[in-house]
Amino acid sequence: MFLRNVIGSYMAELGKKSDKVVVVNADLMGTCRNKSFVEEFPNRSFNVGIAEQNMVSFAAGLAHEGFIPYAFTMAPFMSMRACEQVRTDVAYARLPVRLMATYAGLSGGISGATHWAMEDCAIMTGIPEMTVVEVCDENQAKSVLDFSLEYDKPLYIRSSVEPVKNVYPDNYKFELGKASVLRNGADGAFICSGVVVQYAIDAAKRIEEKYGKRIQVVDMPTIKPLDRSAVIEASKTKNMIVAQDHNVIGGLGTAVATALAEEGLCARFKILGITDIFVEMAHAPYLYHKFGYDAEGLEKAMLSFFE
Repeated sequence: MFLRNVIGSYMAELGKKSDKVVVVNADLMGTCRNKSFVEEFPNRSFNVGIAEQNMVSFAAGLAHEGFIPYAFTMAPFMSMRACEQVRTDVAYARLPVRLMATYAGLSGGISGATHWAMEDCAIMTGIPEMTVVEVCDENQAKSVLDFSLEYDKPLYIRSSVEPVKNVYPDNYKFELGKASVLRNGADGAFICSGVVVQYAIDAAKRIEEKYGKRIQVVDMPTIKPLDRSAVIEASKTKNMIVAQDHNVIGGLGTAVATALAEEGLCARFKILGITDIFVEMAHAPYLYHKFGYDAEGLEKAMLSFFE
């Protein structure tokens, strides 16, 4: 399924659960799949046009008035074009604005570098009071949205536009700052988030089938605050790979590496992601393979530890 479809359509369910829920978008109702909410709650829907800075400030104003605003746009526009408004109008005031960022990483594919969010986690995690979450499947996305109804701080929710497989059951419940171990293993660990989670599961299965080694798969949906206990447990395998659809600098890999260093832990360690360059536009699966964080790339990287 496509996460933007899931998130967009589930907003109507949130609207039924609370009359404080409002949706603000920057002329991307179609891209962000908000149509069902707009049709059902027209008086709680606002399109500010192609003006992301205004959208974030407008959402902050709604939060000041007691509403729970969900501001939708593409991740690069939310994190860069509206960065000052996110920092000063939302985070500085500690307002419960939900920054809904689709097109995370290279998932925008042939849209190219202007529409890729290669830096958004680095930017958002650097803003005080900001919580950063990345969802990996339908059930996780819905649970995060349910959680967001009661959360009283700024929240950045990152999602891809590439299709994903369900890895969680229908009764999954998201917990802020808590990772999930999707596969147990003592020979190595993948720590990942978002679209990469499904690839890590596939890679771990292939490694076990071919080589008999059990690789732990850790989904880290909360990029900030990070689940340090999960990092500590994964380090016991002595072979760690962190993978995210993001620049290798400043994302999940940097956060995990910092935790390892501060805890005084030692393990073979690699960060997989976009290698700090701009590349030609191409379909996302091709780019994931090029940078080595699809299932084949993850398998190859882990096996390099055992050579």
